[in-house]
Amino acid sequence: MIEISNLTRQKISDDLVIKVVEKVLAGERAGGWDISIVFVGCAKIRELNKKFRNIDNPTDVLSFANLETKGSKNKIGEIFVCPKMIAKNDMPWAIAHSVLHLLGYTHEGSKKDMEKMRQKELVYS
Repeated sequence: MIEISNLTRQKISDDLVIKVVEKVLAGERAGGWDISIVFVGCAKIRELNKKFRNIDNPTDVLSFANLETKGSKNKIGEIFVCPKMIAKNDMPWAIAHSVLHLLGYTHEGSKKDMEKMRQKELVYS
């Protein structure tokens, strides 16, 4: 299940978001996910970034995987997206990027990890 909440005034295409999420999950053969995607403003994403990463700046996306939820057999993921931090035509990239983070990919490790994630972002966005 993919749930989308837009807490901003910016128009977001739910269809586009769902299409990208499904493309990544299918391409990575990663079934069994319940994903909540929340679009927030700069102040909220900065607050979350400070709280969870100890970085006092806004960011484009934050992904949280395997949150505990009673009664669900699926893996749970929550993604926060700040549209103002994303270039106008890069929403597909940002969604693919955040779902790949849920699946364990990172760009903050080795150069090899960064390149692997970059290639997957290009395929899915």
